[in-house]
Amino acid sequence: MRKKETTLTEKELEVMRILWQHGPMFVKEMLAHYPDPAPHVNTVSTVVRILEEKGYVSHEAVGGSFRYQAAVPMGQCREKSFTKLVSNFFNNSYKSAVSALVEDEKISLDDLRDIIRMIEEGGRSGKED
Repeated sequence: MRKKETTLTEKELEVMRILWQHGPMFVKEMLAHYPDPAPHVNTVSTVVRILEEKGYVSHEAVGGSFRYQAAVPMGQCREKSFTKLVSNFFNNSYKSAVSALVEDEKISLDDLRDIIRMIEEGGRSGKED
């Protein structure tokens, strides 16, 4: 049997962002947090069930329905995704990843200096969970 893919698709990530930002909710409540046109309730319900199978979402029974919540913190997902990105595209080299950001002008030298200063000071500025 094939191992279930544990990375998040764009649709799954969208549901996770809603749960991280707004806390536990029913599928129908999630629809209010989508931009127009919102997906059909059955589509969101399917995505939520897949997320639950992957271990990213859990639920509690409330009055014959399920209220869903994120089972994995955003920081953990971010770290896993970033590690996979660096592994897949930069041969496990974080230096190469940062270098690519500089070359593509996605990060400025001033930003890099700020990051170096934060590292030297032992800070974690800009990290949210």
